Amino acid sequence: MNLVVDVQYALDDAAEEDPSLPTPAQFEAWVAAALAGRRDAAELSVRVVEEAEGAELNHTYRHRAGPTNVLSFPCDSPADFEIPLLGDIVICAPVVAREARAQNKTILAHWAHLTVHGSLHLLGYDHETPVEAEAMEALETDILAGLGIADPYAAERAAAEA
Repeated sequence: MNLVVDVQYALDDAAEEDPSLPTPAQFEAWVAAALAGRRDAAELSVRVVEEAEGAELNHTYRHRAGPTNVLSFPCDSPADFEIPLLGDIVICAPVVAREARAQNKTILAHWAHLTVHGSLHLLGYDHETPVEAEAMEALETDILAGLGIADPYAAERAAAEA
């Protein structure tokens, strides 16, 4: 696969030194896993942000208050204009850290999950309906398993069955 992943860290100085932040190579590996067999060539950016930028983007584009964990912005090019540009993924570092702690996941596993999740959104996958959610979650789980990462939805499913 011909893949270009531009990683941007839009963090304050202290946050940029956080050893739990993924490297550009890790982001690229997670994106490549998500796109494998689904795309031959792709260019996208992954932007890691603080809560203020995450909240502003979430408010502007989703009309929701506060930051969210991941936002995806697919490239909106004409259908007959074939370019490898997929779009942009924005991940809010403080939200990732909080969620990983709350869900008893390793932080890198959560980063990987959100990167895969965002990449699938760029490909057109969604989770607005129960059927879409089930299909997308199954795909995410398979991709992450291929990376040696446990099912991110296991605890949720166990709680629902209890």
